[in-house]
Amino acid sequence: MLRKQKIKVYAFSRYISMSAHKARRVIDQIRGRSYEETLMILELMPYRACYPIFKLVYSAAANASYSLGSDETNLIISKAEVNEGTTIKKLKPRARGRSYPIKRPTCHITIVITDISIEEYVEIDYLNDF
Repeated sequence: MLRKQKIKVYAFSRYISMSAHKARRVIDQIRGRSYEETLMILELMPYRACYPIFKLVYSAAANASYSLGSDETNLIISKAEVNEGTTIKKLKPRARGRSYPIKRPTCHITIVITDISIEEYVEIDYLNDF
């Protein structure tokens, strides 16, 4: 059996040095929007997380135009998620030979862009889905 399916293009960024909570605050604003609208939103938001997300969205669009030959006006951010990465642990020297722990959180960001003008037909085998 054949089913229509939109073609998706991925872009990943790993070990970005910021907390996942701060990156999610920005990602929630761009999920489901068009590519051009997303770039305008990210340029005007005052958060520090906007710049790495802007670079990642730009990279995902470049991947789509290179691999699919798609136009930027047809791109939509279909999925955007932030996961926690490893926490970098350091020790800061303090008075009298003591030390103070410093924890630097990291996060992994995934952007999925879909071209709404391109569809492909995928064969589905219902017996292997279970």
